[in-house]
Amino acid sequence: MTEDPRPALQRDVQRLLGRCMLRIQQYERLMKAMLAHHEPAGPVEALEEQRSRRIEKLSDKSLGALVKALFETYVVPDGFARDLLPEDKVPTDRISMALSFRMSMAPDRWALTKEAVEELVAMRNDLAHHLIDRFNVWSEEGCMAAVHHLENSYGRIDQHYLELVEWAKSMETAREAAESFAKSPAFYELIVNGIAPDGSFDWSSSGMVRALRQAVEANDREGWARLDEVRTWLAGQEPEQTPEKYGCRSWPQVVSESRLLDLQYRASEDGRKEAWIRERRLS
Repeated sequence: MTEDPRPALQRDVQRLLGRCMLRIQQYERLMKAMLAHHEPAGPVEALEEQRSRRIEKLSDKSLGALVKALFETYVVPDGFARDLLPEDKVPTDRISMALSFRMSMAPDRWALTKEAVEELVAMRNDLAHHLIDRFNVWSEEGCMAAVHHLENSYGRIDQHYLELVEWAKSMETAREAAESFAKSPAFYELIVNGIAPDGSFDWSSSGMVRALRQAVEANDREGWARLDEVRTWLAGQEPEQTPEKYGCRSWPQVVSESRLLDLQYRASEDGRKEAWIRERRLS
C-alpha cells in the first residue's frame, strides 16, 4: 500500500506559509522603524518624546497604511517638499529643528516602485486570507500547487525585504553623516552665525546682526548707541563677531551692507566725529 503524500505536503505548505509571513513581519517591523525616525522635527527638548509617540502610533498600523506613509514622506518623487515646522505650530521662545531623510526618484520610477510595493501588500493579504480558497490543500495536486506558489511568493517578498534593507542602510548612512556634521565647526557656524559651509549667509539671520542688536539695546541712548561702545560690548560679550568673519573690512561696512541698521555721524563735545547706530525702523 502506497503511503499518502498529503500529510507531508500539507506540512510543507504550513512551513512555507509561515516563512512568508515571518518575512513580511520583518518587512513591516523595519518599515515602522524607518518611518519613526526619518523626520525628527519640533522643539529640541521634545524630539525624544515625539519619537516615542511616533513609534506608538505606528505600532498597530497595517502594512497598507505603512506603505502609504512611506511613499508620502520617505520614498518621494523629485521636487517633493513639505513643511515640517509650520509657523502656527512652532514655539517662538524655544529652539526648534527639523531634519528629513528622503529617497527621491524620477516620477515615473517612483510610480513603478510604489506599484510594485502595493502588489506586495496585495500578496500579503492574499496569503493571510485566501490561500486555502485558491488551493485545495486536502489534495496532493492542490498541495503541490500551493508549495510552488509559496516558494515563488517568498522569493518576491524576500526581494522587497532586501530592497527595504538597502533603503534603511542609506537612511542610516545619511543619519550618521548628519550627526557628524552636527558636531563640526561648520554646523556651529551655520546654526549660530548663519554662515553656510560655502561661506554664504543672509544678514537678517546672521550672528553678527543678532549680536549688534543686543549691543545696541545694552548701550541704548534714546534709541541710538555709540559705535565705539557697541564694539567694546561685543569684544567682551561676543568676541567672535568681527567684520572679517562676514567679509567686511570695518564696522561701518557691516552696518551698511546689512541694510538692517542705520549709521549716523555726530560731532562729539570735543569736536571729533562719532559714529552712532540703531536698528533700522520699518517705514
